[in-house]
Amino acid sequence: MTGTDGCGADLIEQLQSSRDLIVWKLDGVSEYDARRPMTPTGTNLLGLVKHLATCEFGYFGELFGRPPPVALPWADPEKATGPNVDMWATADESREYLVGLYLRSWQHAAETFAATGLDDETHVELWGQGRVTLHRILVHMNTETARHAGHIDIVREMIDGFVGWRQDYDNLPYREEERVLAHHARVQAAADRFR
Repeated sequence: MTGTDGCGADLIEQLQSSRDLIVWKLDGVSEYDARRPMTPTGTNLLGLVKHLATCEFGYFGELFGRPPPVALPWADPEKATGPNVDMWATADESREYLVGLYLRSWQHAAETFAATGLDDETHVELWGQGRVTLHRILVHMNTETARHAGHIDIVREMIDGFVGWRQDYDNLPYREEERVLAHHARVQAAADRFR
């Protein structure tokens, strides 16, 4: 059974849904806003994309004997230039480069899924446990990608108010500024009772 059969197909479909959201959330944002840190810990849009590309090349490539077809110097402990180097875009790393890298990681993962069974095992040293299956890694990357998709949702809303669940369905009951502000005021009023 390959990774694209049965349960694997469901996991891959869900992963792709989160991946698509991440790329969509970069639409229309300036180069500056795509890079600037939006939290005290430096969380930024392109850094999350770079991080996820690095994870996919590692989990769906390296671990199954398929190194990335491109150099990732920040992922090499001997070449890394500091902590969290996969979580931000350097001035030399363009948006096109990092998004292209992320898209290429999907293709590389698809090749692994086609050649690997869900029960095929590998070892993830960082996890501190024995052998793990491709199925377990797919579950992990679904969680990792969804978690960072949530970060991207919040960061993008903080930048310019852009919100929504999917490009074809935003899942918001209203968008009119007055209603948004009224809802915000309701939430704030409820919180204020606990000051």
